[in-house]
Amino acid sequence: MTRRKFLSFIPVFFLFFFVGCTGKKVEKKQNETKVTAVATNSPEIGKETLLLLKDLEENGDYVNSQFFPSLIKASVVYEELGGKDLVIDLRSKEKFSKGHIKGAVNKKFEELPEYLETGIKPFEYDKIILTCDDGQVSSYTTSLLRLMGYGNIFAMRWGMSGWNKAIAEEEWMKGLSGSYEDRLEVSSNEVPPPTGMPEIKTGFVTGREIGDARFKALFAEGTHNILVTSEEVFKNPQKYFIINLERKDKYDDGHIPGAIRYKPESTLGFTDMMSTIPFDKTVVIYCGTGHNSGFATAFLRLLGYDARTLKYGNNSFMFDKMVKQKSTLSWLPFSITESNDFALVK
Repeated sequence: MTRRKFLSFIPVFFLFFFVGCTGKKVEKKQNETKVTAVATNSPEIGKETLLLLKDLEENGDYVNSQFFPSLIKASVVYEELGGKDLVIDLRSKEKFSKGHIKGAVNKKFEELPEYLETGIKPFEYDKIILTCDDGQVSSYTTSLLRLMGYGNIFAMRWGMSGWNKAIAEEEWMKGLSGSYEDRLEVSSNEVPPPTGMPEIKTGFVTGREIGDARFKALFAEGTHNILVTSEEVFKNPQKYFIINLERKDKYDDGHIPGAIRYKPESTLGFTDMMSTIPFDKTVVIYCGTGHNSGFATAFLRLLGYDARTLKYGNNSFMFDKMVKQKSTLSWLPFSITESNDFALVK
């Protein structure tokens, strides 16, 4: 498995279509100094970790670019059908056979590296769009592939639930819940002191080789352990280190007990912040919809953290509150109106 050289980024015109958990694209601002692999004398961060971070930064620093997260609306995919886009459907064969986007190919997560390396010529496509049931596995996968250098990969927002209302009824609509609104915490939790980062031991000596080994390991693992449900988290929040990726006003209005707010624009790739995330506990990352957290989870897992993304994000435990505060706090509660009636082929 080899990583591809980063594409030139697509025109800013298309940014109108790419959205995060809030539904609004916010330009990144770097307010803190980034610590890179230059700090090789750090006793808390292993040499391989620093080499990998430096290689990722030199090859586009995707997680701190304006293209992170790389999401695209179903309506844009629909408008471009028949063009030079490729849709890859990550759902099971059974679900794919019941109905999928015209021209889509069905691939397992584990098959993607080989398929992109030998099955097609990825850069002959304007866009390669990944989709799944609800957009969360495809968000995680898109992040990994972008980090590998495939600069034309996108995750379709809401997954197939955004494409067709019948699928939305079976997927996203069943994930909405306000069951834990009475257990939200409003007091702030402080970021802990730095303790270091997971030690990567691939045995390789260059950032590129280390990265290739880590990508190979993650794709071999599959996606069975990248998601966690709100029921699991609220049952025992102390079991996890919980990261909130929302704006401060949203965090202050109510969050999972024990959750600590990390700034999306100054956490990933910044060793001074990442070294405050414990690597002896399972890390749960959540945002409004599960899209942003899926992208962030991929980066942390690449660096060796046992990170999980909260399925359906805030929608899974405080949905009614999100609906009530949609205009005041710019929440993005999922509803059937977010879905479309685009055709499915069998």
